[in-house]
Amino acid sequence: PLVYMEDIGRHNAVDKIAGWMFLNKVTPEDKIFYTTGRLTTEMVIKTVQMRIPVLISRSGFTNEAVALARRAGLTLIGRAKGRRFIALSGEDRILFDVDDDAIPQDAVRDQGSDDQQSPQRAGAAGNSVPAGRDR
Repeated sequence: PLVYMEDIGRHNAVDKIAGWMFLNKVTPEDKIFYTTGRLTTEMVIKTVQMRIPVLISRSGFTNEAVALARRAGLTLIGRAKGRRFIALSGEDRILFDVDDDAIPQDAVRDQGSDDQQSPQRAGAAGNSVPAGRDR
């Protein structure tokens, strides 16, 4: 990583990164912001304000955060673990290199949002697949 910040409050860690980038005159346009925390509207807003084009988390997300990321043009990726993730917005900017059919069906789990209003499951390399769709 370019920089790693940790704090008891996830928002404090984000603010530390923003400050570090400002003080070190780091350009954000080619950076990716990775967090272990849940993707909320506040995290999306801070990432957009920092002008970082991609926000990734290994944790869940809220529908409001996804809607805001789509409106802001932010590439948002949730539940990134191992070789799997859910592309929530900005999918057109992601190059997928794995054939969806190459992933065994039993490897797919329910990957709905934390507020459970939009259930999805992860497909190969993160292709979002609406729950209930036959493969």
